[in-house]
Amino acid sequence: MNMVDVTKRSLQRLRNNGWDAFLNKVTSFMRKNGIEIPNMEGSYVIPGRRIYRGNMPQPTNLHHFRVEVFFSVIDLQLQELENRFDEVRKELLICMSSFDPSDCFSSFDLQKLLRLAEFYPNDFSSADMFSFEHQLEMFIDDLLYDERFWNLKTLNEFSMKLVETKKYVPHKKVYRLLKLVLLLPVSTATIKRTFSVINQIKSKLRNSMGDELLNHNLVTFLEKDLLLNVRLDAIVNRFQNMQNRREHL
Repeated sequence: MNMVDVTKRSLQRLRNNGWDAFLNKVTSFMRKNGIEIPNMEGSYVIPGRRIYRGNMPQPTNLHHFRVEVFFSVIDLQLQELENRFDEVRKELLICMSSFDPSDCFSSFDLQKLLRLAEFYPNDFSSADMFSFEHQLEMFIDDLLYDERFWNLKTLNEFSMKLVETKKYVPHKKVYRLLKLVLLLPVSTATIKRTFSVINQIKSKLRNSMGDELLNHNLVTFLEKDLLLNVRLDAIVNRFQNMQNRREHL
């Protein structure tokens, strides 16, 4: 997460102080390649449109390229970083990194894992939290003295090793938290995919659809692998048997 902050600061510096250097690089490239350099103090004309002859002031080329293009692109990137990594998500990801098994669990942080559990009140009640700190201490002490866990690199390897060695049995609450961490990327991707599908099928017809019909449509998009195993004749027979028909489908 530190690199996210570094990137944001770098983009902000580029926005504040980078225009002149950027413009020099662009104009130098244009000269070398015989490309016409526009007069930055002249009025900006949208390609393909007639030159404006009215009395309203027109933006200059400098204003267009500096404010409407250069600043706008950087602002979009900064906004995207803010949307993807707000304070809550940043804290969540930082806490999740405390489960990293690389370098013999050098990233382990008991307080951050306790904070991570607080993000899941339905899975960790206030009563659970009283004993969870002690279980985390026992958990890391158990692993640090077990050489089978010394060379792990990823959370997937870590979780599989816990199951393989049966270590998850005495540390069930910790293992529950680890499973939630592993499920988060999958559930996030599924949610994004679902909303993407909703946008695809949303139309004028959508406004008159019932929720049940919409849900059925979403299932066909989201569970394509399962639907590929359904035989065509089974679908035909199902529709054939729904009501009496004059002709066989």
